Amino acid sequence: MQVAEVVVRILKDEGIDVAFGIPGASINPVYKYLPEGGITHYIARHEEGAVHAADAYFRVSGKMAAALCTSGPGATNFVTGLYTAQIDSIPLIAITGQNTTDQLGKEAFQCVDIAAIARPVTKAAWCITNPADVPGILRQAFHIARSDRPGPVLIDLPLDVQTASIDWEPGRDRSIPVPRKAPNQEDIRQALALVLEAERPVLLLGGGVILAGAEKEARELAELLSLPVINTYTAKGVIPSRHPLYVGQVGIQIGTPFGNKFFLESDLVLAIGCRFNDRHTGKLGVYIGDRRFIHIDVDPHQIGKIVPAELGIVADAKLAIAALLAEAQRQGIKRVPSGRVAAIPQEREAMRRKTDYEDHPIKPQRVFHEINAFFDENTIFTTGCGLNQIWSGQLQDIDRPRRYLPTAGAGTLGFDIPAAIGAQVADPEATVVAVMGDGGFLFMVEELAMAAHYNLPIIVLVLNNGFLSLIRQNQKYAYGYQHAVDIRYGEGLPDLVAIAKGFGCLGERVERWEDLQPAFARAKEARRPYVIDIIVEREADCSMGGSIDSIREF
Repeated sequence: MQVAEVVVRILKDEGIDVAFGIPGASINPVYKYLPEGGITHYIARHEEGAVHAADAYFRVSGKMAAALCTSGPGATNFVTGLYTAQIDSIPLIAITGQNTTDQLGKEAFQCVDIAAIARPVTKAAWCITNPADVPGILRQAFHIARSDRPGPVLIDLPLDVQTASIDWEPGRDRSIPVPRKAPNQEDIRQALALVLEAERPVLLLGGGVILAGAEKEARELAELLSLPVINTYTAKGVIPSRHPLYVGQVGIQIGTPFGNKFFLESDLVLAIGCRFNDRHTGKLGVYIGDRRFIHIDVDPHQIGKIVPAELGIVADAKLAIAALLAEAQRQGIKRVPSGRVAAIPQEREAMRRKTDYEDHPIKPQRVFHEINAFFDENTIFTTGCGLNQIWSGQLQDIDRPRRYLPTAGAGTLGFDIPAAIGAQVADPEATVVAVMGDGGFLFMVEELAMAAHYNLPIIVLVLNNGFLSLIRQNQKYAYGYQHAVDIRYGEGLPDLVAIAKGFGCLGERVERWEDLQPAFARAKEARRPYVIDIIVEREADCSMGGSIDSIREF
């Protein structure tokens, strides 16, 4: 059997139903077998967009997708998408075609060592030169992608390897099981004792809780122990935004005022499935303070990496939380909320940032006020980078997991649209909304063609101020100047609505906040890809700072 056919059959056996990519000379043998292998393919317009779509497909469905492209610049265009997936712990499989094995290392046309390039931004990467090795390495790749802290893997296949014949029979090799790491029971008892000893404990939930499918258990644990809940950015939606124990978010950009305040008043943090990245912690001395930390994570390298942990537990989040619940129930523990905890809903609402501005031009905060009012909890949102992402993280109410898909660790401009496409493919019945700035829109705008091609009814909301606004604000307050950040080159130019229509999408411009919800309704009813160009205040600043105790509010 030809290796290319074996690859497709193993992909299908590993649960791959969807692939995003762009065919090319060095990957065409694999493409030949996609239709008969039962894998639905969506042709992207840029290789990076294919990886972002595969990334978002997993974030919504919990199922891996494949990204496919040819060698040379096609393969190197994968790198940004792979890095985005790697730092946010998203498993996917990238397969690149390569020049023939006799051309490797000879600077042949479109011949680049993509495996070496990709290794720093993947869990593993191979260039397979022996056809007989392909099945085993492919199974290993899936195992690695799914194991421990998940992430992307890349397999590079020379053209002659793809077309070679090998002795392979379906069922002879099988998917490698991925065991879930159970916690040590004594560690669980110790963790519970530390929580019960604390006067002001908080439960900090990271994206690993969603990846482990542990949202239900986390909520039950919080309710049983009356633990105030804080989430990191990637865990937005892990608990409903108006749950009586939900405090908000901590961070120097995405944080909320009450989330930061409540965290600073805590004496113990039970952190589950989080990396303690710098946008979350800010200045470490302030973040750590006199607090004690219990850190539960599936990745042993994360324990103590950023924040010293009094107790570190290496375990799957779902199994660890289930063990904490079982131990608390065995001991007959059920805590009544203290006055401090009981007051959370009132204080949280009192400290919410203002969004109901009635100014013209529209203040960006008002856009999110209308988003919260119009879209229901089943809506899926994607967001990339910039002030628009920070406002979104600060102000949007998300009440379900896997409904908010940010590029969190990488801050990738251009993620929004292809991610919305991947999300829509994963959940065809959902309303999918990309929230982005005009700078990000122009990064991967070509993927509107993919949305139009497959009539994927994504809604793209562009907060348009004609600036690279996050960089403008940084220049203004950090350096006292403003240069090379104005991307508007004429009144109303570039015309984002015309661009959308040129790709076969629908679109309209909105300049008054009163017109936002009617525009949202038209976009939702159209059931076609729809771009809403929202003209917002040009130089609006966004609340942020260098430390969680010194956020500059605007």
